[in-house]
Formats: sequence, C-alpha cells, structure tokens
Amino acid sequence: MSEVRCSNPHNRFSQEALLGIKTPDAPAGFQSYWQQAYQNALFKKPTMSLKDSGRRVKNWKVMDVQYESTDQVMIGGWLLLPIDRPPVRGFVVGHGYGGREDPDFHLPFADAAILFPCVRGISRSPAPPISPEPRWHVLHDIDKKDRYIIKGCVEDIWLAVSCMEQLFPYLVGKLGYLGISLGGGIGALAMACEKRVSRAHFNVPTFGDHRLRLRLPTEGSGKSVQTFFKSHPRLALKTLRYFDAANAAHWIDMPVHYALALKDHVVTPPGQFAIYNATPKNRRHLMVLKEGHSNYPEKARQDQALLSELAAFFEDLR
Repeated sequence: MSEVRCSNPHNRFSQEALLGIKTPDAPAGFQSYWQQAYQNALFKKPTMSLKDSGRRVKNWKVMDVQYESTDQVMIGGWLLLPIDRPPVRGFVVGHGYGGREDPDFHLPFADAAILFPCVRGISRSPAPPISPEPRWHVLHDIDKKDRYIIKGCVEDIWLAVSCMEQLFPYLVGKLGYLGISLGGGIGALAMACEKRVSRAHFNVPTFGDHRLRLRLPTEGSGKSVQTFFKSHPRLALKTLRYFDAANAAHWIDMPVHYALALKDHVVTPPGQFAIYNATPKNRRHLMVLKEGHSNYPEKARQDQALLSELAAFFEDLR
C-alpha cells in the first residue's frame, strides 16, 4: 500500500500525492457481478407517476415524480421540465447523504429535462426498515453482498435513466449524470456499466478505495463503516470489496468531469482521487477544489467556476 501523507497539519493532502494513488485490483467476479445487476435492472420497466406540483422556478415547471425501482421500492423525486420548449437533453442528478429537499435550480441547463431521484430510504423515498440516517443507512445489509443498500441505490439510478428513456425516447445519446458525495460514489458504480448515459460528473465522490477509506480519518457515513469494520473486518471486506468506486471507474467508458477536494473531513481526498486515477486517462477531466463538504473563503468563486465548467462539459449533449 502506498503511503498517503497530509501536506500540512490541517488534513490537506498534496495534489501530487493524491494523483499518485493506485487502487488494488478488483476481486474476482467484480465486473460480472455488476454487469449482471445492470442487465437485471434493464429488464425492469419502471412504473412511473408524474404530477404537476404547480411550481414554476426560472425556466422550469416542477413535477413530482414517483417510480418503482428494484425490490418493489418506490422512489420519489422531482422532474424539471423547460416551460417554453421541449427538452433537447436530459440529466439524472444524484444527491449526497444529507438527501435533498428540492431540485438544484442553479444548474446551467435551462433547455434540459432534469430528474432528481432520492435513493431508497432517503428524503422522498422512505423504505422502512431502511434508516434515513446516514450512519445506519450505509450499514443496511452490509453483511449480504447481494442485498447491500448501496447496490439498491445504484439500481435506483439505473431505473432513473430508464424513466428518462421512457419519457423522452428521442433523447437517446443526449443523457448526462451528475452526482455529489454519495451520488458521486454510486454514480461511479452505476456509470461503469451504463451505456445509455453519454457524459457524467462526480463531485467529491465517496466509496473510493476502501483500503484507504477504512483507515484514514473521516466523519459521516465513512466513520460508521470504519466502526463496523473494527468489529467485523472479514464480514465488512467480503461485501465492500465489490463496492469500491475506484475499481468500478476502471470500466467507465464515457467522458467524466471530476471536482475533487484537497481537504475534506467527510470523504477522504485519497478516496476521491483513487476514483479519478482509475478512470481511463482519455475519459477524465479534473477540477481541483480547495475543500469539500465545508465552507471556505474561496468557495463561492470555485462554485461559480465549476458551474461554468459543467456548462461547457455538457454542451456536447445538445
């Protein structure tokens, strides 16, 4: 294991060290495990319901959405539709472990249909006995590789893409994905198999390189996994080795824009960069953030710069 060191006492890593991280090989059967899950998800035709919320924000009409995912779990969320034109491209947008209370109206895609699903157990998708609390949600069925909650969340994203195809069959080749934190990690796992999405963006993605994620200082859901690992190391690894977003990134075959932090107390930066480093070189684009999951003096400026980069990056979907 290569040693990853902070460049100062404030838990900030050097970009040079982060770009040198190499993830161990995936376990036997990793790719076939996910390919089979993807094919199973493709066979399911989502049963959707759309309801006009009556809200109008910027150039969008806000629709309330519900669709059935795998395991008969009902997924809730929102769909933004342009008011003045048919959409010319589409997006699925994942959320962080804090869930979401509304769509992201600041995204620079006024001509797009944008679906914001809440993955199972979180926000608009309650699914007892799955806990909405991140520290418990991330551990749900961690002792069962084929039932682990993160697998279900990836399937929720695949079914969201199916919904977009069902609603807008003419947008083939014009779909994108964006995910932050949790949404970035499950996005990497999902996009490794996904052929219906043409471009993706991962912002401070989690689930990268579990060998580092399990030992480096962290908070949030990662700390919960670390605590479980200390008591049940073999049981945890038996499942987690199949849920490493860095291993999945090796198979991604679409352009991906990354926004990765040099300092992050919730998702350790080495895990973030492990995903980027494993992505084929001709498929990856990088924006470096000073910090993730926190406020800092340059945040507003970097947020605006990121939106500008995303507007340009996804221009090809038009």
